[in-house]
Parts: sequence; C-alpha cells; structure tokens
Amino acid sequence: MILDQKKKAFEFIDLHRNEMLALWEELVNTESDSRTKDLVDNLAVKLKKILEDMGMNTKIVEYKYAGNSVVAEIGTERLKKGILLSGHMDTVFKKGITKNNVFRIKEGKAYGPGVLDMKGGIVTAIYAIKALNSVGYNERPIKVIISGDEETGHCNSKGAELFINEAKGFTAAFNFETGFVDNGVIVGRKGVLQCDLEVEGVSAHAGNAPEKGRSAIEEIAHKVIDIQNLTDWEGGTTFNVGTLQAGTVPNAIPDYAKAEIDVRYKEVDKRSEIIKKLEEIANKVYIEGTKSKLTVKSSMPPMETTDGVKKLFELIKNTSIEAGFGEVYDKTTGGGSDAANIVISGVPTVCAIGVKGEWNHTSREYAVVESLFERAKLIAACVMDLKEDLV
Repeated sequence: MILDQKKKAFEFIDLHRNEMLALWEELVNTESDSRTKDLVDNLAVKLKKILEDMGMNTKIVEYKYAGNSVVAEIGTERLKKGILLSGHMDTVFKKGITKNNVFRIKEGKAYGPGVLDMKGGIVTAIYAIKALNSVGYNERPIKVIISGDEETGHCNSKGAELFINEAKGFTAAFNFETGFVDNGVIVGRKGVLQCDLEVEGVSAHAGNAPEKGRSAIEEIAHKVIDIQNLTDWEGGTTFNVGTLQAGTVPNAIPDYAKAEIDVRYKEVDKRSEIIKKLEEIANKVYIEGTKSKLTVKSSMPPMETTDGVKKLFELIKNTSIEAGFGEVYDKTTGGGSDAANIVISGVPTVCAIGVKGEWNHTSREYAVVESLFERAKLIAACVMDLKEDLV
C-alpha cells in the first residue's frame, strides 16, 4: 500500500514539474530583503494564499519592526503527533536586486537572489504537501512555518519563540535550508551571537594638543586582541572581530570606534558565559577617560544533535536509498538556522533538506534544478515512512 502511495506521490511531482518551476521563478523574482518589511510582508500574503488553496488553516504572524511570518496546518484532527516543515522567505539581497539578477535556468542550474537560500526550499515543502494530499495521506497533522526575518536572527521580533511554541508536541521536523550538492544533511549547527563593541574617547588635535585626547582606536585595539584571544579551537567556540569603524582624519585623536563581533559556539548553555566574557572586556579600561559599551545585536542558538535527531536522520538515509536518490550523510556546520529553535522545543529536526546548490548570499548563488523535484519526493516519502513517534 505505502509503495503504491509513494509511486503516486512521485508521479504527482513529475506531472507538476513546470508548475513547480513557475512558482520558483515567481518567488525568486518577488523580492524579500530582510531589511525591507513591506517586501517580506507582500511575499507572506502570497504564500498564505497558496497554502490556503491547499486546504491548510493559515495565519500571518505580524511584527512591527520585522517581516511577518506565515504558519499553516492541515489535518489537525489526525490523532498521531504532527510533522513540521519549516524555513524562511526573507533573503539577504537588497531591494532592487532583480533589476539585474532575475530567475533563470542555465545548464541544469537555477540562478537568482534567494534561489537557493531558500525559496527553492519553500517550493519543495509546498509540493511535498501537495503530493501527500494527492494520495490521501491522513496519518499525521502537517504544519508549515515560514519566517520573515531569519536572515537577521529575529533581532527585531519574537521569531525564535514562534518556532519554539509552534513546534511543541510534534514528533519530527524538516527545515528546508540550503541543501548540499554532496548529499549532506545537517544534524547539528553552531550557535551564532553577533555584538557591537563601541568605544567613546575624547577628540583633540593630534599636533596642537594630543595630550588632551583619549584615543578610542587605541582603546579598541587592545580589546580586539582580547576578544580574538577568547577563541577556543578545541572547544569549538570562535570569536571574530569582522569590521572596525573609527576615526575621521589622520590629524585628530579619534573619539569613537566600533567593532562588530561574530561568535560561534556548540552548546546552548554557553551563550551567557560568552556574553559575560565580552562584557568583562568591554568594562576593562586601557586608556583612562574612555568608555565602552557592548550591545548584543542578534543571536541564533546551536542546533544540538539529540538522539531524536539521529533517529530522524536514519529514517531519511534509509528512505533516500530506497527511493533511488543515493545515500545521504550526516554533517554539522558553523552556520545557524531555526532548526536550532525547533530542537530546543524538544522536536527531532534535520536541516539543509532544501534544494541543493552553492554560494549562498552571493551573486553566484545557484541551485541544482533536478534537486527541486528529488527533495520534494524525498520528504513526501519520509513523511509516509514515519510510522513510530521519535519522541
């Protein structure tokens, strides 16, 4: 019976290849820069309509200072624990990008802003559900969460809490972030913490009265070294001062300096320890008369590899082999995603299950076209294969 269902679900996807490509093109050409709320909100309305037309109960979760999110669910009356499909609709590409970079296909690869990260993943999730609906799947509820501000780490919304709260009680989740061309599937991610360190000094003429100045650059230089020295290679916690802003002219003592800091770490409970260490550096004074302030801008917790995550990965691995898509392998990475928030809610989650490709966040970003159909089939098959609860 289940083999027949899989076959019919695969046939549905094959019959709708052109429709899937058309939706992919529409989503990519609909700009959704994280920093431009109205663009993201416009796409949220489009996705809400698509999901509603699939028979899903759908809502838009509104935020004042961030792009809205979409939540949809079907089969709430089904007795088994549900399955969550998740991702984000916002991109890193600035408003106006499609003037010179629209969706296009060349030699089996699709190009365009967000084609890989992660509008291809959204199409994959939608058509996995459509394929399941086409064969009358009715075992478990299926919920979709599509964030509107993942790329900014939910710094201006309660987006992280949305994933944690909406995922509670579910048995498994698939996060449709960028897939890897080598068939890797993410079972663990480092957490991301981004901060600003600002130093206030005293300006003065470098020739006439240098003794009256208090150099913000000199103060922050000491602190940059202190921050870099916090890196623990063995423990997997890395600190990187990625940018510096300071000074106006060479003949003036600078009264302001700013460093942007990126931290990656493995364990959820490390976050407070990291902030404490950075605050200690901020509070230390090297140049008398200067003041420093640390501001946490955004953060994404680590995605920890739980026993449930391992079980879900094994299901995907076995299903992929059986379906003829090759053997996937488990991997961890330093980049954050909302899969971490879902795992925190207690739900086994795998990530990077979206379309395969390379060069996220760049003009070279591309996705392998055939992977759009393969991954939709794989997820539909995995949902049908998930007979026992993982938690």
